[in-house]
Amino acid sequence: MHLYQDYLAEIEERKTAGLHPKPIDGGELAAEIISQIKDPSNEHRKDSLNFLIYNTLPGTTSAAGEKARFLEEIILGKATVEEISTPFAFELLSHMKGGASITTLLNLALGDDADIAKQAAEVLKTQVFLYDADTSRLKEAFKAGNPIAREVLESYAAAEFFTKLPPVPGEVQVVTYIAAEGDISTDLLSPGNQAHSRSDRELHGKCMIDADAQGRIQALQKLHPDKSVMLIAEKGTMGVGSSRMSGVNNVALWTGKQASPFVPFVNIFPVVAGTNGISPIFLTTVSVTGGIGLDLKNWVKKTDEEGKVVKDANGDPVLEQAYSVETGTVLTINTKEKKLYGNGKELADVSSAFTPQKLEFIRAGGSYAIVFGKKLQTFAAETLGIKAPVVFAPSKEISHHGQGLTAVEKIFNRNAVGTTPGLILHAGSDVRVKVNIVGSQDTTGLMTSQELEAMAATVISPTVDAAYQSGCHTASVWDKKAQANIPKLMSFMQRFGLITARDPKDGYHAMTDVIHKVLNDLTVDDWDITIGGDSHTRMSKGIAFGADSGTVALALATGEATMPIPESVKVTFKGTLKPYMDFRDVVHSTQAQMLKKFGENVFQGRVIEVHIGTLPADQAFTFTDWTAEMKAKASICISQGETLIESLEIAKSRIQIMINKGMDNEVQVLQGLIDKADKRIAEIQCGEKPPLAPDATAKYRAELVVDLDVIDEPMIADPDVNNEDVSKRYTHDVIRGLSYYGGTKAVDLGFVGSCMVHKGDLKIVSKMLRNLEHTQGKVEFNAPLVVAAPTYNIIDELKAEGDWDILQKYSGFEFDDKAPKTAARTEYQNMMYLERPGCNLCMGNQEKAEKGDTVMATSTRLFQGRVVEDSERKKGESLLSSTPVVVLSAILGRTPSLEEYKDAVAGIDLTTFAPPVKEMVANF
Repeated sequence: MHLYQDYLAEIEERKTAGLHPKPIDGGELAAEIISQIKDPSNEHRKDSLNFLIYNTLPGTTSAAGEKARFLEEIILGKATVEEISTPFAFELLSHMKGGASITTLLNLALGDDADIAKQAAEVLKTQVFLYDADTSRLKEAFKAGNPIAREVLESYAAAEFFTKLPPVPGEVQVVTYIAAEGDISTDLLSPGNQAHSRSDRELHGKCMIDADAQGRIQALQKLHPDKSVMLIAEKGTMGVGSSRMSGVNNVALWTGKQASPFVPFVNIFPVVAGTNGISPIFLTTVSVTGGIGLDLKNWVKKTDEEGKVVKDANGDPVLEQAYSVETGTVLTINTKEKKLYGNGKELADVSSAFTPQKLEFIRAGGSYAIVFGKKLQTFAAETLGIKAPVVFAPSKEISHHGQGLTAVEKIFNRNAVGTTPGLILHAGSDVRVKVNIVGSQDTTGLMTSQELEAMAATVISPTVDAAYQSGCHTASVWDKKAQANIPKLMSFMQRFGLITARDPKDGYHAMTDVIHKVLNDLTVDDWDITIGGDSHTRMSKGIAFGADSGTVALALATGEATMPIPESVKVTFKGTLKPYMDFRDVVHSTQAQMLKKFGENVFQGRVIEVHIGTLPADQAFTFTDWTAEMKAKASICISQGETLIESLEIAKSRIQIMINKGMDNEVQVLQGLIDKADKRIAEIQCGEKPPLAPDATAKYRAELVVDLDVIDEPMIADPDVNNEDVSKRYTHDVIRGLSYYGGTKAVDLGFVGSCMVHKGDLKIVSKMLRNLEHTQGKVEFNAPLVVAAPTYNIIDELKAEGDWDILQKYSGFEFDDKAPKTAARTEYQNMMYLERPGCNLCMGNQEKAEKGDTVMATSTRLFQGRVVEDSERKKGESLLSSTPVVVLSAILGRTPSLEEYKDAVAGIDLTTFAPPVKEMVANF
């Protein structure tokens, strides 16, 4: 019984950190616990009972398998446990939500004992996580004339698993807690540097915000035991940045309700809010947990007597408070009227939080139950040969006769499942769509695997073209936490059917390439839909949606995603880019010009349809990637035919490299993608199916023409850490020209890396070094420069083309895959570091700059504490800019002047971007 003794030792260790026993997921430990329960004289019997009943994870964990089989023995009288009666055994099975518990329930329901079969059927009727093997058993039993099978199927067809649930409360009482002013990044709720603990929900919960905030939340709960604590982003948006199921899990853990008394640390029904609502990706996650996300609009733009917006000295709109939500305010959410009340007074219309579909998610305790329930109802009705009654809210289908389609509307119509035949759908329609590519990243992957176990999934949906499990977020530091977690993750995902960055059997070299770059290559059709476990899942072919770990699990298990067709904003370009400008400057200027034109962020929650046209996918990704920082829901790159073919050929070559490494699986997923790319190229070449383009008569929420002529200096996204208005810090919206800094702002570290760079950026680094070497005789760094190529392919190509030599010449450190770093660097020297491909500083969970540093980076992350934490002497700053600005800043140890910058890039082709000559549209 050594596993049990090890478990007891772990319990004692966790006590020192104020933690409860870790939930049990291992079958061997569960088997030991069961053997102790069966022994009346065993000294550990009482504790073992509690562990089995209250601390064993459900779903497809091996522990759940042992538990389900033991409960079956009890029900059949093969084992006797005084504390677990037959009714209680059935109750425990009802909370196990799939996997082995469904097998047990089917065994009993289809067995010979009529009384037991009846009881099992009643429990089975409440379950929704059934898969093909389960439904096939029911179908065969029904065909054989089994009356219990018919009874269960009739219940499923009537959707009694949903209709018999308690209704959504008409009123929800909440007490407010302002978590922060301004946008709240998911980093505040689930810090990236604590990613290793996400699968240990109780432990990870301790990192939400800080101990003081947790104490204040608990104090509010004691004062208001009958109310939910509502976390608020005052003067900002809740849940921006990374896609964090762990962030919502933490909020639910502290403020929600326990989903089941027999499943520890899994809570549902969190209530969150923001002055500017909830970011789209976070709102999806809230739905997964059956929660409520409110758009408060409690601060509004002040207007003068003429109705014009009043602006401050910086030209920003002045906000005034429409109503107060200060911490401790008691409010009432009326779910029927869809209004927010305070002191009996109506404060806001919150109808967007209570669409018919969202009310169903709340009632069911989460969106998964609805997704699986609908499929189960359809199956049962078809098996019985009847028409399924209308139980669930009908999908909203919006169609405007004669109106053309935007690019996203075209993709959704092509991939729609279960919509009215022949009906063309426009934005706002609720659609189930087929998902082609799915990506799981390594710091959320452990949670995705848990979600898959919880929904009893064991194999990837056959309708998914390819799925990939990355290793990029743990690439920089191969520490003990990574060594313990990542091999286990890779093994699970490879068994499930994903292509994995690491081979559990070490059959091929680990590929720590940035996940977004890999997914960009795996997307080989411009009409495809990708779902990925990261907010930067925004491909430059097809459309991609960043998602929480649960939505990723759902896409893997079902091959589908459900969402409204988003509105689009069309972005085109005019003018000529100056030869010393980089494409990153175009990206930043797009955001600045949008804010200047509209006075507000029209991109937020919408699809940015960007007509880049002339840039291949690798380079166009710099734009589509940044749309996460623009708070867009997604983006679509409209490309010219020859450019798209070039992108697909590049993708094919990189997929072939993966095949040559030995990364393909038994069903040859990667070879299938190459075949699909060949088919798409042929369609474009023969004119059978041109590249995706919107219709000329498509309708957009807004249109922006970016003027390249006005971009006359490098553009920098500044966190503005000292802005007097806290809500305006760390927003990505402060875009400043290089001259703002006067060539005097000290830079403590430079970082070229993450998903925003491509091969061309690394060539720019080498060319700049050669330029400076030629003009100055040598290159000296006055600040450290960290360089992390996004993929190994890029390094191989740089070596072949002679660029890697100059990088090696000036580097003081070069990564060694045979001896990866086992601890994060805490101090830097003034030299160049050539780091392993992967996320590096951008992720914030491994490497960081020294506290209080001013970092100039090509990254996307300027959130407080992400790339750099504050020190006692000063706030840490992460300024975001182009590769040449970063390199020169590290060499000088300060921001360069415009003249110094121009000299350093002289003769270097920074980008080939030019607006397409012809408008890229199709006829409706």
